Amino acid sequence: MHMLKKNAAAFRERAAVSAEEFGRLASGQSPEALFITCSDSRVIPSLITGARPGELFELRTAGNFIPEYRSDRPSSEAATIEYAVEVLGIADIVVCGHSHCGAVGAVVRREDLSAVPAVRDWLHSASPPPVLPRPESPAIAEAVQDHVVRQLARLRDYPCVARGVAEGRLSLHGWFYEIHTGSVLAHQPHDDSFLPL
Repeated sequence: MHMLKKNAAAFRERAAVSAEEFGRLASGQSPEALFITCSDSRVIPSLITGARPGELFELRTAGNFIPEYRSDRPSSEAATIEYAVEVLGIADIVVCGHSHCGAVGAVVRREDLSAVPAVRDWLHSASPPPVLPRPESPAIAEAVQDHVVRQLARLRDYPCVARGVAEGRLSLHGWFYEIHTGSVLAHQPHDDSFLPL
């Protein structure tokens, strides 16, 4: 924590080098995309995409799970998605899963999550991935990629997303990020495959 505090204290000096850019950010935001990904500390959206401040609107959840849309049960996730689409007018939503995902891995390996009931209930309520008899590797790539496709389907059930897609002003993208290689694969809907960007 000491180094994080030291860097935060020095950030003002580093920001001063880009004073004009930060000054523009103070007048509002118009991000290019909503980037939905896992809370995992190894997944850094701006590092992966090269985005500058103000270019990505981010939603991070355990396992990049998107909860079922419920008009009678507001959620932070639903509010973030709706705000991005209806207020910010973003044109693209990326759902980005990643290799070595602890959340998806816990589900596919049927891990005992009784010690973390909030995690257990979140993973089992938010469209869990299929349980695999034997995940081939710690990267569990196939399960995570299937999970990304399931989350895209869940996203299409959100009224604002369904409207945006139907009107041609919103596009959805599924990505898979390999932590160990830095590769990013994109979902190809025509043959349900993931290929390098």
